Amino acid sequence: MSGKLYGVGLGPGDPELMTLRAHRLISGAKVVAYPALAGGASFARSIAADVIAKDAREIVMDVPMTVARGPAQAAYDTGAAQISEALEAGDDVVCLCEGDPFFYGSFMYLFARLSQRFDTEIVPGVTSITTCAAAAKMPLAARNERLTVLPGPLPEAELRARIEGAESVAIMKVGRHLAKIRGVIDGLGLMGRAVYVERASLPEEVVCPLADAPENAPYFSMILLTKGADPWL
Repeated sequence: MSGKLYGVGLGPGDPELMTLRAHRLISGAKVVAYPALAGGASFARSIAADVIAKDAREIVMDVPMTVARGPAQAAYDTGAAQISEALEAGDDVVCLCEGDPFFYGSFMYLFARLSQRFDTEIVPGVTSITTCAAAAKMPLAARNERLTVLPGPLPEAELRARIEGAESVAIMKVGRHLAKIRGVIDGLGLMGRAVYVERASLPEEVVCPLADAPENAPYFSMILLTKGADPWL
């Protein structure tokens, strides 16, 4: 009988933000899989490091951070093949995913490759958006207000159009796109409504007005923006 595949959300980085279910599944897992930067460390593993059993088998997927999709997809092909072997041998496999597996999560690529052949369960995790909002003490939506989530790599013109038509905005994957995003928000006259957050929930966390943000942003950074009067008052 085949094992079961678990896609487990770990939350944004602070191990205390893992759910009880995630903690239980990881601590009891005989096989744990996770992505890592090719040739580097795994952020996902670092979150769960104290929970992984010492005798657990670890499947590491070296995923290159490149604009081209091919190399990353090849890494997930290889990882899926290794996970498939463990599942076919009857072992359950717990796949670690920072944040939430189905919200810009890496696990969705494994899900697409394996879920049709193996019993699969998704364990949701605390998202980076809610964590950043908490860190910034910034409610994002109230009553019938809409929250728009945008990826930073979008073209400048599309970012401008989508922000113009939004009420509250969360811009993810800021990184090397910070200057472009800041220019768009400044051009719309909304700098005073925007907050920059990086590495939310971690000891290195930074929260500041977007106008005071550093010149260089890490991948794990976000910009939150609300318009108009505070709707929750």
